[in-house]
Amino acid sequence: MSTGRLLITLGIVLVVLGLLLTIGEKSPLRPGHLPGDIYLHGKNSSFYFPVVTCLLLSAVLSLLFWLLRR
Repeated sequence: MSTGRLLITLGIVLVVLGLLLTIGEKSPLRPGHLPGDIYLHGKNSSFYFPVVTCLLLSAVLSLLFWLLRR
């Protein structure tokens, strides 16, 4: 794959990701706040780990890279 095609593909992916994040803020299932994400809040500290968001992002990126390799 040429460098130009790779840059165009990455640009399109970034635009789509930006649109999804913009639209996702208004959605009840916002990225980073999905059911299954771990959030612990103590008296003086808090801990947040987006487990389900990481799994979903990994699956989407794996699919995208698989499609780009084909």
